[in-house]
Parts: sequence; C-alpha cells; structure tokens
Amino acid sequence: MTLDAILFYVFAAAALGSALVVVGQRHPTYSAFALIVTLCSLSAVFGLLGSPFIAVLQVVVYAGAIMVLFLFVLMLLRVTREERPAGGGWALKATAIGLGAVLAAQVGSVLATVARGPGAPGFNASTVSVARLLFSPAYLYVFEATSILILAALVGAVALAKRDL
Repeated sequence: MTLDAILFYVFAAAALGSALVVVGQRHPTYSAFALIVTLCSLSAVFGLLGSPFIAVLQVVVYAGAIMVLFLFVLMLLRVTREERPAGGGWALKATAIGLGAVLAAQVGSVLATVARGPGAPGFNASTVSVARLLFSPAYLYVFEATSILILAALVGAVALAKRDL
C-alpha cells in the first residue's frame, strides 16, 4: 500500500469521524467546529485525488467563509446546548448503529467492485478552464444572487439577535 493510499484512508476516516460528531454533538458551536474539520479533511482527500483547485476552494470557500458565517450567526443568536429528555434512548442508538453498519457494508461492496477507469473524454478541470467558465457572463447573476442571499441572512441574524435585547 502506497503512502497516498494510507493518507487517503486516514483523511477519509477523519472526515467520517468528524461528520459523525457534527450530527451527534449537543452543542451547536462544537458541531460547527467539527464541520470545519470535516471540510478540511475532504480538502485533503481532493488534493490526494489530484484536484488541487477543488481542494483549495474547499478550504477557502467552505471551511473559511461559510463556516465563519455559521459561527457568527450562532454567536449572535446565543445558541445554547441542546437538552435531551431523560431515558437513554438505547433503541434509537442501536438502530442508528445497525443502519450505519449496513451502509458501511454497502459502500465497501460497491468500492470493491468498481474499478477506477480513465476520466470522461474531453473532461478538463484545470484551473484555467474552470476560472474562464466561472468568471464568464453566464454566471454573473448567480454570483450576485448569492451575495444578496448572504447579505439577507446576515441582516436576519442581526435582527433576531437584537430582538432579545
């Protein structure tokens, strides 16, 4: 087994483990930090798969900008730890573990049977071609709509935070 394969499995396991923490954590801030770890681990996986452009975008856009926005909203809303009712819930936990094991077995069987072949003919994901496409006039309105959406979310978060004062 090569070093790349070992690193791939390490980062994939880190991404899977931190993703489980995201959904299993009771405190939303810790869950957001675990999501940052998940996104950075996925960035490393993309880098190992030979896609450095997507790896850098994963860190800059998702782990950087969007997660900062999530944490900003969580701090503005003063979100506290989720309280769960007493009484174990062991049946639900056992069901979740069982379904997770079935999912892991299915993914393992699919990965064992699928051979990695060459990419699609004519597929070019170089930085230059992706940048030309993204900064073309075809996606101008998409970028503008996204900025307006983020601004509206920020104004809504501030309005919700100011209502409690």
